[in-house]
Amino acid sequence: MTDDVLDFQKKREESIEKKRRNFERILFQSTLGAYSVVDDAGSIHPIQLVDISRDGCLFQVPWDPKQGGQKFQKDTEINIRMYFSKIEYIPVICLVKYSNEYVDESGQVYLRYGAEFDKTTTSFQAMESFIEFLYKFAEHSAIDKGDKKVFFI
Repeated sequence: MTDDVLDFQKKREESIEKKRRNFERILFQSTLGAYSVVDDAGSIHPIQLVDISRDGCLFQVPWDPKQGGQKFQKDTEINIRMYFSKIEYIPVICLVKYSNEYVDESGQVYLRYGAEFDKTTTSFQAMESFIEFLYKFAEHSAIDKGDKKVFFI
């Protein structure tokens, strides 16, 4: 017999976190667009959201080390537009905290950035509500297993 005690609360939290990240991945790939304003001229460049939390986000941009290009340095302030429709977005200000190269399973190289939200902006209140929705969705959502039939009247 083993002396290990199973911590059900920890397992539950791990399960919720896994559901949240999976839901985010689907949401970010199919619904939520994000663009970053990276220069004074106001040009925008697409980024791919990887993860979002109450404190910040992880995003990536395609990267070719041979060609170089724009790199955000630590403590650089960036403006991110979180698009929820084709023309409407919530502006969010972030501070870059770290970056590293990431290679996906297809061999594509990305620069990944961890950024901290500026929670003092008025627009962050809307973003905060959205983030809370993601956490609550992960905690309370259920998976449709197809075990119920829909009958039309």
